[in-house]
Formats: sequence, structure tokens, C-alpha cells
Amino acid sequence: MMLEKTGRYLNPLSDFGFKHLFGRTSNKDVLVDFLNALFEGQKVIVDINYGSAEYAGEYKELKKVFFDILCTGGNGEQFIIEMQRNKQRYFRERCIYYISRLFNEQLPRGESNWNIVLKEVYLIAILEFLLEDADEEYYEHHISLADRGTKKIFYDQFGIKIIELPNFNKSIDNLDTNLDKWIYLFKNMHSLTERPASLDTPVFEKIFRQAELANLTKEERMEYDTGLKAYWDYHNSIAYAKEEAAEEATEKTLLTIANNMKNMHMSLDQILQATGLAPEKIGKL
Repeated sequence: MMLEKTGRYLNPLSDFGFKHLFGRTSNKDVLVDFLNALFEGQKVIVDINYGSAEYAGEYKELKKVFFDILCTGGNGEQFIIEMQRNKQRYFRERCIYYISRLFNEQLPRGESNWNIVLKEVYLIAILEFLLEDADEEYYEHHISLADRGTKKIFYDQFGIKIIELPNFNKSIDNLDTNLDKWIYLFKNMHSLTERPASLDTPVFEKIFRQAELANLTKEERMEYDTGLKAYWDYHNSIAYAKEEAAEEATEKTLLTIANNMKNMHMSLDQILQATGLAPEKIGKL
């Protein structure tokens, strides 16, 4: 795998890039615009307040969790925004756990009856990989608790929204909605040389301006480059391990074929020609 090239803009999917563009109070208007595009009228977010990314909660016996971004809307609803570049086992379980933690801790300790109205909780995940049972026709998923038979929503105070970037293949000239524009930005910003004319709102102008590598401080640029190097070092090591495993599996198969040919009393030249193995390897069979 080749090292990711750095161009004019930072990668919004990198850990630094994501938090630099979406996780700062001065950029809350950027995150609000993205959330409203994602909810598509289901709800309207006017303002947000950022919470700590390190969430200990009220119960000491529960371990800390670390969110990419945790914020609260004007009506008390909570949004967990996660950016995931690497495929993870138990991703679905982690989504449920995160939401359950925030729901669980809304009920005061010692409360024995259910006379409390729970605030809404949503988890938003932007994935640079496909889910295990991915359907290539869909790049956005809106998940709620629903009745499987009637298809009616059973409870609408929580939800999971997932964007699978690999399934999004729209060109800049075919972006139908504001959400399409955001997804295009997530997937392509780091490779662009200028802001597309169709991304012409003040929010997009702001995010492109702040994403310019030339506008980062020396310390910010070092943090960004260090994060990219760690990411690609990880992926290069995974790719190398897969290549080695594939080569070992191939050689094992060829040795089995060679052994069968030898048992059939075929000549060494025939075995060499059929398998491409070195003569000394066949000689050890």
C-alpha cells in the first residue's frame, strides 16, 4: 500500500483532521450543518454544546469510554459522532453499548419508578470500510427500534446513523442533496486541489479554508503528519501480513500438487513446469 499523498487540504477522516474541522467550539456551525443534512428534517438542530471526549459517566464501576465527538443539542438530545477508518470487530455491539451508556445514566440513582422522560440519544458513524453484510446499493443507513412485523417505529428517542463511504460513488456533478455534498467532502477533500463551485455555502467555504495545510500552525502540521504516518504504518503492516499469508498458502498448495504428481511417477521436468517450484523443494518431498 502506498503512503497517502498530502495535497492542498488535510484529510477530514484523519483523527486530527476530523477533530480540527468538527470538534472545536469555533466550528460548531460546521457540525450543526452536517447534522441537519444527516437528519433531513427528522429534527432540526439549532445549536450544540461540546462534551468531553473522555466519558466516565456517573457510575464508577463502569469503565470510561472515549468518543471522537460528544455534543448536546438545544433540547438536551445527545449526539455521539464517530469516525472509523479501520474495520473493527464488534462494531455494532460498540454502537449499542455507547447509546446504552448515555441512556442508562439519565435515570437518577435510586429512582424506582419510570416517571422520567429520557432525552434522545443518537450515534453517527462515518465509516471508511464496509459492514460485513454491506449492500452496494446503500451508502447511508438510518437505524431505529422498530416492529419487524408492522414496520412501525417502536421507540424513536434513539437512533444510529451510518455512512459507508466506499459505497458512495457520486461525482461532483451529481450531488442531489446537502448530505451528498457532505459525504463527497468526507471522501474526496484530501485529493482536491480547489473547492468545487457547487460547495458554495458559507459553511463549506469555511471548512475548506480551515482545511488548507498551509493554514495550519507548525505544531498542528506535525500532529497531522504523525497521525497519517501511524495510520499508514498500520495498514502497510496489515497488507504485508496478508501478502505473506497468501504466499504461504499458495506454496503449500503447489507442494501438495507436486507431491501428487511425484506419486504418479511424473518426471521432475513435468513437475517443475506445472508448479514453478524450485527443484530443491520438490527434492524434499
